[in-house]
Amino acid sequence: MKKLFLLAFLMLGMISVQSYAQDESEELTEEEMVKYAAMEAKVQAFIKEKQTTMEEMIKENETLGGGARYNEIKGAWGNDEKLAEIEASEEEKEAFAEIQAYIDAIGDEVKEYMTGLIMDAEVLGAATYNKVRRAMNADPAVKEQINNLVAELQNQEEGDEAESEEK
Repeated sequence: MKKLFLLAFLMLGMISVQSYAQDESEELTEEEMVKYAAMEAKVQAFIKEKQTTMEEMIKENETLGGGARYNEIKGAWGNDEKLAEIEASEEEKEAFAEIQAYIDAIGDEVKEYMTGLIMDAEVLGAATYNKVRRAMNADPAVKEQINNLVAELQNQEEGDEAESEEK
């Protein structure tokens, strides 16, 4: 009985030492947070670029004649009676479907782009990504700090774009 108690006590001590070592190694560095924030800012810029392209596709589509008609068809899409009611032509339906296909593909493109950034050890790396995500989930202050870093990087990028446009 004493051996069992001693063994259990030693096991408990080893587990707490091991978890303490893991806690120490899990401490998030400023560099890791900045890398994560930079990755997030790049993904947000990529999304913004895709959204701008989508808006241009809608505005410049001669068949649809702009955003108002696009929205009208979007509201009726999937309901043949409503499409007939708004007198959507086959050309308009095809143009709308083409734009929708682009919009549907954006999600996959963003996921692929983000995965590429995460897996690139020079940009972030999967281990750092997972470490930061765990820290963000465990501590709202870390999440807020990273969100602030992302916003700061986005503002910096917007300022750089404005400067380059002025030149």
